[in-house]
Amino acid sequence: MSLVEIHEIPSLRSPIMVVAFGGWSDAGEAATGVINHLLSTLSGDISLEESQPALIAEVDSEDYFDFQVNRPLIFVDGSMIRSLTWPGVQIFGVKNPEGERDFVLVRGVEPSMRWRTFASELLHLADDLEVELIITLGSMLADTPHTRAIPVSGTGAHPDIAQRLGVEVSRYEGPTGILAVIQDGCVRRGIDAVALWAAVPHYANASPSPKATLALVNGLEDFLEINLPQGELPQLARKWEESVTEMVKEDSDIEEYIKTLEESKDAGEISEDSGEELAREVERFLRRQNNSNDS
Repeated sequence: MSLVEIHEIPSLRSPIMVVAFGGWSDAGEAATGVINHLLSTLSGDISLEESQPALIAEVDSEDYFDFQVNRPLIFVDGSMIRSLTWPGVQIFGVKNPEGERDFVLVRGVEPSMRWRTFASELLHLADDLEVELIITLGSMLADTPHTRAIPVSGTGAHPDIAQRLGVEVSRYEGPTGILAVIQDGCVRRGIDAVALWAAVPHYANASPSPKATLALVNGLEDFLEINLPQGELPQLARKWEESVTEMVKEDSDIEEYIKTLEESKDAGEISEDSGEELAREVERFLRRQNNSNDS
């Protein structure tokens, strides 16, 4: 019996599935922030029903979550009516007005148990939706300064996939999460899969990081060679950076540490990787200029 409740199957054009889960792989809520951002900015004209995100399916939380780890939440509205919200996973279909391919967006809390079954159910749905590419999003804490660009790395789960899609081969070894299980399932099914990870400053992880979310959105744009709406992310990213700068002024040791990180980052800016990053920024600018002229 399927543990995924199907609500509707919208008409989507060669959809790309983008997946993010809160928890272990979501430092600064950057990865889930991308899904929330795309859901809100790709909606288009709110008066047009066909432009709104379609809730394709929900995963039965009873079978995959430990509610003592991820507890349900109680909310009280203005009429003092209480409602209970359970942790879970939702799958949305979203039209992309700026490109030739639409999106299937997966958002939720990382499951607590039965990961192989969960990944299998999700990939069954991907097959039904004729998804040929799955992009998982993650964010991790790292030794990187908040005053510089947030690094984003792209990797493939198999050397053949990495070479064909122009990304690095994942060399990570160690504890992992549900995203790696999904990637492994993609390899076994012959579905192309890429992982994009943003590095979030470990000393600034107490609040959501719109700067890291923006970096992942830009990473998606660069990999897919499309434009995605920026919305308020650039302004929110600047405010986040300013607030972190004010926070660290209260601790001279952290200030010195950040200077060391900045010097290390700046010293590497003449490297080949930095040249590639500059090229990506130029390409991104030209795509937006071309789209603006077409409009």
